[in-house]
Order: sequence, then C-alpha cells, then structure tokens
Amino acid sequence: MKYFCTITLLMINMLSLAQSPDTTFLKNLVESHQELFSHILNHPTHNEVQILYTQIDRDENNVPHFKSFSYRLNAKHYFYPASTVKLPTAIFALEKLNELNIPHLNKNTVMKTDSSFEGETRMIQDSSAYNLLPSIGNYIKKILLVSDNYAYNRLYEFVGRAEINAKLKKYGLNNTRIIGRLAIGDGGDAAKHTNAIDFYKGEKLIYHQPSQYDNNDYPMHLDNMLQGKGYINGNNQLIMQPFDFSNKNVYTIADQQMVLKRLLFPEAFPEDEQFDLKPTDYDFLYHYMSMFPNESHYPSYSSDYYPAFCKFLFYGGDSTAVINPDIRIFNKVGDSYGYDIDNAYFVDFKNKVEFILTAVVQSNDDGIYNDDKYEYKTICLPFLKNLGQVIYQYELNRPKKYLPDLKKFKFSY
Repeated sequence: MKYFCTITLLMINMLSLAQSPDTTFLKNLVESHQELFSHILNHPTHNEVQILYTQIDRDENNVPHFKSFSYRLNAKHYFYPASTVKLPTAIFALEKLNELNIPHLNKNTVMKTDSSFEGETRMIQDSSAYNLLPSIGNYIKKILLVSDNYAYNRLYEFVGRAEINAKLKKYGLNNTRIIGRLAIGDGGDAAKHTNAIDFYKGEKLIYHQPSQYDNNDYPMHLDNMLQGKGYINGNNQLIMQPFDFSNKNVYTIADQQMVLKRLLFPEAFPEDEQFDLKPTDYDFLYHYMSMFPNESHYPSYSSDYYPAFCKFLFYGGDSTAVINPDIRIFNKVGDSYGYDIDNAYFVDFKNKVEFILTAVVQSNDDGIYNDDKYEYKTICLPFLKNLGQVIYQYELNRPKKYLPDLKKFKFSY
C-alpha cells in the first residue's frame, strides 16, 4: 500500500511538472503595478523579459506540488544565459565524481589542471582555499558565492563538453546547450578542447584525466540570435553589424527552473530522473547557494562582495540592500551583454513561505555590444528587485492548507 501511495504521489507531481503554465496571472500582476513596471510594459520589446513563477503547495506528508505561471515565456526566443550555466555544470561535476567512484577522489581532492591546447591555462594553486590548493569543492563554492568565471571554466574542463551536453539531454533539458568557457573569448575549435587534469592525495596521483576533444557542434536555430546594430571586436574596433550569438551557450528559462526543481525537490521526481548526487552533495549545494559572500571564510571575500551581490530578485544586487534575516534565496544569477537573469527558490522560515521565480531582462539602449554600456542599474536590476518583492508580498497572503516543513533548507552559516 505504501508503494502504491508513493507511485501515485510521483505521478501527480510529474503531471504538475508537465502542465503548461498559466499565462494570464503574471500579465495581470505586472500590468497592475505600472508604477514599478511601466518602462518594461512600454518598451517595444518589453526588454526581452521572460518570467516563470511556480507556487509550491505541500500536502499532509510535506510533499511539494507545483503550479506555474509564465509571462512572455518563449524557448525559441534567444537570450544569453551568462553565468546561469554554471549551476548545471557544478551539479554534473559532483555527479562525475560519484560515477567515477575512485577511492579518495571527492570534491575536496586536490585538482591540478594542465594546459593541453593553444589558449588554455594551467591551475595548480588556489589562494582562496584553506590549503591553497584547487579542488572541485572550492570551485563550486566560488561559483555559488560570487559567480567566479574561472572556477566554472575548470569544471567545464573536468566534466567535458560532450558529457555536459549528454547530461542535459539525459535530464530532458532539450532547449539547452553548454558549449564554451566564460570570460576568455572561448569559441570555435578551442571550446571543443578541454585540458588534462590530475587529482592527488598528498603526493600520490589517484586519477588522471587526459585532454579531451568534442567533435560535436550542437546546432540550434533560434529567433533573436542576431542582435543590435554593432559591436566592439577583440581589437577594440567598432563593427557596424549585428552581434551574432549563434555559437554561444543556450539555457532557457523553463530549463533553468527545471534544474532548480530537480535539485531542490528530488523527491518530486522518479528515482531514475533524479541527479546522481549523495545527500552530502545536496546539502553542500544548498548551503552555498543560499550563503552570502560575507558569511564565507574559505574562500573569503572583501566588502566589494556585499551580501546581495548575487541576489538580483528581491534585492536587486544592491550593495545597500537591507537583508531580511528570515529569508534565504537559493539561486544562480547571470549578468552579461545587457542581460540580467536570476533563477531562485525563496524561503521565508518565519512566515512559512516558499516559491520559485526565474526571470530574464535585457537593456542595451545604444544597440552596441561589448561596449560596457548597458542599463543594468537603471532598468534590469530594479525590475528584478521589484518583481521578486511583488511576488513575495503575494505569497505572504496566499492561503495554504498545509504549512511547509522547511528544515531541510535551514543551515548555520
């Protein structure tokens, strides 16, 4: 009987995950707050906004059930995902460690990266680690705390481009591809090559991963892959042609939120569709996704990395934001080419509130890319801040039959 009930609950949850989201609620909500969202509503492209909001209702067994609402959601309309691709890559790095199943090889094992192809870089030390040596674990911390680009690049190289994209397909993330490193102008044949890597226990080599080459191209043909009227090239020259995103990463809003759901609520998925993570892996990811940079000791960060540095929804990434002590946000942001993205799970422990909110917005008024002139602070971040706060206020007053037990998301920082 217990087995039958479990299967029934999973079937109900999978039906809720597969349902098309409501497209009216968010439209009405945004339009009812002209004082906050008038710029977006009056802009001819709505600043490329896409939103996916998911309500979570618990049953008497604390099992989550989802109901989603969307605004301008369109998997065929391209936006640059920036650093949001780092979360699935971090998950796949932990999965790979578990699948290798080699004694003494874990997220804390010393990891030394060689340079195997033109343009690649070595990494044999890490000044931010407690032992000054690089590891999968410390790279993931830096990704989740401050969105470190070079930490992501090391994990991209460890997992490998082919395996990353095979995993995306395995988990049904069919509108996503991850095909390059970040912040180094990676692309073409260079992005297909990944470095040789060695793992050590003390002085002993316990695992060698040779350099890899991925022969696949992962073509995707989406709207909006040519943007703007010009761009600054690598020689600092202005080229008056649209900027081409056709060879860059793709990670849609719906796929981003699916990764977050699968990570935070594995119990809502059949066992064979859950990530291959250990309980300690889940706790590790939850801990650092929700931690503020100033709460971390290894790595430690200066005041330049203020608490809301990577919290766009609700706080607007504002250095002066007053942090609500009852709220934790488990998220991954992205910020590049005028796009701001946040994929977030909100928890208010005091008021027993939880919800998932994923959104993207762009502003590039001059139509020139790579000129570092984007309206992040005046358009994008205020929009995300206001959106998060409006949804939170709605959730505070939304009635629930059963209040959630949120203890699995409560950590000491």
